[in-house]
Amino acid sequence: MSKESLQARVQAEVLTFINSRQSLQLATIDDENQPYASYSPFAIGDDCLYVLLSEMAVHASNLRANPKAAVMIIQDEDSANELFARVRVNYSIDAELLTHSTEQWTLGINALANRHGDRVNKLSQLSDFKLFKLKPTGGRYVKGFGRAYTLAGKGLTGSEVQHITGGHIKRTAA
Repeated sequence: MSKESLQARVQAEVLTFINSRQSLQLATIDDENQPYASYSPFAIGDDCLYVLLSEMAVHASNLRANPKAAVMIIQDEDSANELFARVRVNYSIDAELLTHSTEQWTLGINALANRHGDRVNKLSQLSDFKLFKLKPTGGRYVKGFGRAYTLAGKGLTGSEVQHITGGHIKRTAA
């Protein structure tokens, strides 16, 4: 398979996988440099993800103070053939707080409402809910043992896909 054909196939798989999930895991850093893990429903934008977070939630205040974070979108345990190799995509992201009632805000809220229903419209009218645009700066797509790919560059599928090789090595007896 050519490099271009592999890249196109993996990029399509990444988008199909992300579209099949409803929530993401979010890892942020607080003002004391301590990690914090949480989750949020999300929507897919143009090479980004959108999340609507209450400013009362730790992850929202963390993103406001430090826009560098990580995201993981992962296959449900119940549907995984192998618990140690669940399908997943990880991203390093830059978070951008979007201003209420701007064109960007409207795009994000509409994407979330189309994906998750009218609840989004109700939450977006509450002043403590903030819309964040999560912009991937690189990532990794794993679909099983020996089937992992680096997503180099910006965007949900990266500008270049590289198969990760040289993986697992059996221990030798001591």
